[in-house]
Amino acid sequence: MREFLEFVIKGLVSRPETVNIREVRRSGMLVYQVSVDEADMGKVIGKNGVTINAIRSLVQVGGARRGQRCAVEVNEAGGGRR
Repeated sequence: MREFLEFVIKGLVSRPETVNIREVRRSGMLVYQVSVDEADMGKVIGKNGVTINAIRSLVQVGGARRGQRCAVEVNEAGGGRR
């Protein structure tokens, strides 16, 4: 799932070398913390959050097929979370 998420995010951004994805277990859920360059935040989030919500849906479905609960968080380069 992490490879899929990395492929999708890197395909969206202008600076794919800045993409960093961490896996964190929290409350029985696998959370993918994605950090991208500040200039690419809008591309990942999309208008009204449409892009990130679509990515989250795909990750949730992929995780469910493997029997895992998954979530995606987007972090700014400065450490803020969205």
